[in-house]
Amino acid sequence: VQLVESGGGLVQPGGSLRLSCAASGFTASTYYMKWYRQAPGKEREWVATISSAGGGTNCADSVRGRFTISRDNAKNTVYLQMNSLKPEDTAVYYCNAKRYSYDYWGQGTQVTVSS
Repeated sequence: VQLVESGGGLVQPGGSLRLSCAASGFTASTYYMKWYRQAPGKEREWVATISSAGGGTNCADSVRGRFTISRDNAKNTVYLQMNSLKPEDTAVYYCNAKRYSYDYWGQGTQVTVSS
């Protein structure tokens, strides 16, 4: 079982990034997929969720209207499109797959928003 995040980096305030999470070793299409983030010195916080079929999404108030979660089950990949980035979005972003008692995490990708 593996979740591999990519797409992080350094971006200026107001800029955009698209994170990807590639899943392997399990039937990712049957799992709810989530993005979390953890800023230095802070607890990990939930960012967004997408249902297994992709028809239902939800996101934290802090990112609503700026971030969009999506998935391509044919590619076993989940995305997080991040627009209008702010310095407070700086964090390590983690991908999570959850179904019943199964709970998988990726290693994270760093996003830094700074001028």
